[in-house]
Amino acid sequence: MQKNKSTKNTLLVLVFLCSCVLASAGCAKREIKNINSQGKNIICFGDSMTFGVGANPGEDYPMVLSRMTKMPVINAGVDGDTSTEALRRIESDVLAREPLLAVIEFGGNDFLRKVPLEVTVNNIKAMVEKIQAKGAMVAIVDISVGLIMGTYQAPFYNLAKEKDAIFIPKIFSGIFTNPSLKSDFIHPNADGYKIIAQRVYRVITPYLNKNSLARKFGK
Repeated sequence: MQKNKSTKNTLLVLVFLCSCVLASAGCAKREIKNINSQGKNIICFGDSMTFGVGANPGEDYPMVLSRMTKMPVINAGVDGDTSTEALRRIESDVLAREPLLAVIEFGGNDFLRKVPLEVTVNNIKAMVEKIQAKGAMVAIVDISVGLIMGTYQAPFYNLAKEKDAIFIPKIFSGIFTNPSLKSDFIHPNADGYKIIAQRVYRVITPYLNKNSLARKFGK
C-alpha cells in the first residue's frame, strides 16, 4: 500500500512539473521549425502595414511589439512593396540581421496590382525557406478581411502548416471596418497598430517562450 501511494505521489509530481513546463512555454499549439533558433532579433518583414504608414515614429506595430516582448525588433517594412520586390531584399533586410524570428506580412500590394495569388504564395514560400535555412523561426501573417483577400487565408495557412511555420490569422479583423482605428482608407492609425501588435504578440509569445527553454537546456 505504501509503495502504491509513493508511486502515485511521484506521478502527481511529474504531472505538475510537466504542467509548469507547458505553462512557461505558453502552450504553443504545435511544433515549428527552428524552435531552438540562436538568432538575436525579431524581424518584421513586410510592406506599408509593417512600415507603419499612418502612424508617428515609434507607433508602428514592430516598435509596439518590441516594448511588449522586451526584445529587439527590427522594422523591415517598405511602403508599397510586393512580395516579388521584397524577395529581392531579403538577404540584406532579414538574413544578414541575425534573425531569431521573422514575421512575414505581404500580399496587400500584390492584391492591388492583380499579381496572381499563386505567384504571391510561391514568393512567400521562397522567403520562408530562405529564413528557415538561416536557422530562424518564421511566422506568416494573414491580412485577409472577410471577402477582401479572403482567398489568401487558406493558402497562407496551408503554407505555414507545410513549412512548420507560425500562422497569425486575421490581424486586421475589426480594424479595416473601423474608421476610428484607421489613418486613411487602408492603413491603421496608432491605435490600430497597437491592436495588430497585441495580436502578433499573443500568437508568437508561446514560441518565444519555448525557444527560451530550448536554448536554456540546449535542445
